[in-house]
Amino acid sequence: MQDIQYLTFRLGEELFGLGILRIKEIIEFESVTNVPMMPDYIPGVINLRGNVVPVLDLNIRFYKRKTEIGRRTCIVITEVSIGAESLDIGLLVDSVEEVLDIQSTSIENAPSFGSKIKLDFVQGLGKIENGFVILLKIDQVLNLEELNQLQEKSSLLTN
Repeated sequence: MQDIQYLTFRLGEELFGLGILRIKEIIEFESVTNVPMMPDYIPGVINLRGNVVPVLDLNIRFYKRKTEIGRRTCIVITEVSIGAESLDIGLLVDSVEEVLDIQSTSIENAPSFGSKIKLDFVQGLGKIENGFVILLKIDQVLNLEELNQLQEKSSLLTN
């Protein structure tokens, strides 16, 4: 049995998890710079130590509703793979909770019913003490075509 560590965060009432090996850092939400012609779920970009990082609003991506900015709103900086390259993406979330150790034997396959989000995004359901945590496949949250467009727009902004 292997324990895998997941950073957990909230979108509304739902608890989500992302493997910590994919997390670079967590920053407090301040503001994003709007970029024309971006999809609606990408409210803009941030400057992270001189790098342009697109920010993806997971509430819009999953539930078609904009994140309401509050004092616990955070941006989780994660690394997404595009073929042999990688791209930093900021995930706008309602709040970051904690890091949980979830045994691989405690992870169920994603159910094919009852979910409001696309199952392509879901790695599985982690059983925790008081319910479940929806474990995400971060590389699937954006499809390859969207990632390539983001990477092109990010490189245009840095040049």
